[in-house]
Amino acid sequence: MKRMHIVFTVVLGLLLLASIGWGALWMYAKGTDVPDGVIAAGIPIGGMDIDEAVAVVSQYATSWEQQQAIVKANGQSGDDRAWTLKELGYSADVKEVLAALEQLRKGSIVERARYRHDFAPKLDATFSAHTDVLANTLKKEWGWLEKNEPVNATRTITANDRVVYTPHQVAYRVDRATIQAKIEEWARHTQTKPPANQVEIAKLAQQKLEVPLPIKELEPEVTLQKLEAEGIDRMIMSFTTDFASSAAGRAYNVTATAKTLNNIELAPDEVFDYGKIVSATEKKLGYREAPVIQNGKLVPGVGGGICQVSSTLYNAVIRAGIDIVERRNHSLPVSYLPIGQDATFADGAINFRFRNSTGKHLIIRTVVENRKLTVKLFGTMPDDVRYDVESVKVKTIEPTVKEVVSDQVPAGGRLILQQGKVGYIVETYQTYFKDGVEVSRKRLSRDTYKAQPTMVGIGQGATPKDGKGPGAPIGNEPDNAIIEDGVGA
Repeated sequence: MKRMHIVFTVVLGLLLLASIGWGALWMYAKGTDVPDGVIAAGIPIGGMDIDEAVAVVSQYATSWEQQQAIVKANGQSGDDRAWTLKELGYSADVKEVLAALEQLRKGSIVERARYRHDFAPKLDATFSAHTDVLANTLKKEWGWLEKNEPVNATRTITANDRVVYTPHQVAYRVDRATIQAKIEEWARHTQTKPPANQVEIAKLAQQKLEVPLPIKELEPEVTLQKLEAEGIDRMIMSFTTDFASSAAGRAYNVTATAKTLNNIELAPDEVFDYGKIVSATEKKLGYREAPVIQNGKLVPGVGGGICQVSSTLYNAVIRAGIDIVERRNHSLPVSYLPIGQDATFADGAINFRFRNSTGKHLIIRTVVENRKLTVKLFGTMPDDVRYDVESVKVKTIEPTVKEVVSDQVPAGGRLILQQGKVGYIVETYQTYFKDGVEVSRKRLSRDTYKAQPTMVGIGQGATPKDGKGPGAPIGNEPDNAIIEDGVGA
């Protein structure tokens, strides 16, 4: 390759020598000007003295790097920040252009003549941007803003049942991406439109880009508007039942279940499942022994009292006009509520469920104080609307008589061991009022409460009236019967 280059140089020299002669060749090779028509870094330098061209190109690169980007903060000049493009990581590299110009003066007469003859008509500068320098500069200047984080809006329900909202707090960030994009666009624009002469080159260093400091708000996940839109406006209903006569175990069960129920929040159309409350309470707090209802009788069991919580909640729900999905009455009347207005629970068999039909969110709050349980509903309900609930006995069920052989009764005799109680069929109605005027009335339920039989003991030798032989207990139920108001058999 080296030999070919030498041969080419010699041949070219001979051709030039033959065409223009030695004197002219020497004058051509020794020229101190830039070949005509040459453009370097976008500037016409053809015909310029080489030293002048070097100076012009160098000055252009320096002037381009000295252009200023000014970020104007708050409209106050004292808060402005200014940097040259060079300080922001931008550079105009003209080393290859200058080297090409200097090469016009190097080498033998033949080499210089050949180089001049083949000199490129266009020499490009290399513009580069280290964007991390710009990003770090901006972060160093305004990074302190990023130490502030947005704060969620909060909703508090006070002890006197007021719903209080605390506004959210936004955090602020400098929109560095916007600043960076504008500076980069400006830098590209100035490099694609180079100055036409030295006067314009001198002015280039005085050019400035002014960028208003863009501040963006960073909102928290929970804004005041979002929280208020959930519709927790006020307490829409409250209902209280009493468990003053309950033993310690039952009182504990009521209190523990109410604690789990407290602050449950339902989204619109979400279905509340009381079984989940019972399961969570059993897992977290456990239940204690208290009377439960099994086969129409009060018997010892675990979890007695949990139905007082479901029943109290049921009464609040129906008085708020909320849709019931699943509900069943106890088999026996309960002392803390009118018949027809209770809601029992049997683990794995009977549940209490309702759908949040208010159209907004619903929060359930519970208060246990002085052996009283209060369930409060917070949400959305028009002030001019109310629901009345009334239960009507439509039929009385007389108790049957059950006889059992008892060694407490003399032979051939009979003795009432337990007085029976009547049962009922009850219908419960909900009446809807608007502006104090009745709009509609509907039946919520038709419930049956079993009569409790009169238990009669008979002495030895007597025959029970139901035809069973002596010694056979009357009225026994299967061991696996449903347990109401408890958590298992």
